[in-house]
Amino acid sequence: MAGQEVKTLLLSQKDLIEAGVMDMPHCVEVIEDVFSLIGKGDYLMGGPLENEHGQMIYFPKEERFPGMPVTGPDRRFMAMICYLGGKYKICGEKWYGSNAENTKRGLPRSILTTILNDADTGVPFTIMSGNLISAMRTGAVPGVAARHLARKGAETVGIIGGGVINRACLYAIKVGVPTIKSAVLYDINIEKGKEWAEQESRKHGIKITVTDKIEEAVRQADIITIATSGDTFPRIETEWLKPGALVTFTGDADMDPEAFSDNTVIADNWKMHEAFFVDGKEHPEGLDAVAVVAPTFHLLKAIDAGKYDQTKIRNLGPIVNGEEPGRRSDDEIIMFVTGGMPLHDIAWGKTLYDQAVAKGLGTEYCFFDEAYWR
Repeated sequence: MAGQEVKTLLLSQKDLIEAGVMDMPHCVEVIEDVFSLIGKGDYLMGGPLENEHGQMIYFPKEERFPGMPVTGPDRRFMAMICYLGGKYKICGEKWYGSNAENTKRGLPRSILTTILNDADTGVPFTIMSGNLISAMRTGAVPGVAARHLARKGAETVGIIGGGVINRACLYAIKVGVPTIKSAVLYDINIEKGKEWAEQESRKHGIKITVTDKIEEAVRQADIITIATSGDTFPRIETEWLKPGALVTFTGDADMDPEAFSDNTVIADNWKMHEAFFVDGKEHPEGLDAVAVVAPTFHLLKAIDAGKYDQTKIRNLGPIVNGEEPGRRSDDEIIMFVTGGMPLHDIAWGKTLYDQAVAKGLGTEYCFFDEAYWR
């Protein structure tokens, strides 16, 4: 029998842009489809709970050996693995390296790679630049949430953090809620914020003002999107939330337990956050160790302290599938908590892979040859 080659398609960031990675309306539809599959249970993530966010290296506080990394703001390295059913029926991984110090070296804070595998053979049929895939799918999640959970006729978005991720979040929220007319941006760097606001205002045709006070961004907002990085969480007082507000936690915020217990909490997939909780309880430093990775860190602390009953938390999947109601009244305040699932990366990645193949993009290479492995 003739030797069989196993070929893999390499897709660069440039290839993915040409394939349509920046098409947010399409991305929102794909991510909504993934939430439907999650609601049906047609997926698997890592670990015995089948819902692990990923396997992360917890770097030590002090260097144990020369060259061993130490912990720091947004310092993590992890493998995020999963299987997704439906029309996808693939396995995949998101390799995640992150370090806040990267920006001082002219690099992105996070450097990501997406790998898609045949679910039966394990063959990696594509290896893709992951940063834009991740940014777009991360933004699309609050876009889907806003479509199903925002108050009807919502007009104003409060943006906490003027970075790459909130660019995608604002874009997706505008897709999910076409009635949006304006936004208020809070950023610690007011001049950078003004530049960000000018760019996004032109892109989306809405008025965006900038403030150095979080309260001003929160009080006016029908929808609040939180996406900051670093080791300091933005402080948001519960009383600032207007009736009917939707708060989307792409990143965490310092909020009192009452912000959750007095309002409705809906999760992307609460089983994943329960896995965060288990990881934290097993770590020598306790729950504080998962602050670097879990956007629900403050909620998990409230649960651990007995100040919130997690059985009240609902999931977005059944709402997307029409099995449960989303918003129950115009005055209901909803806290939508997320954690980042590789399911979204591989779904958007597979969509882009198919479009890249149709356009003849990428570089194909022989991953291995039967003559060498038999």
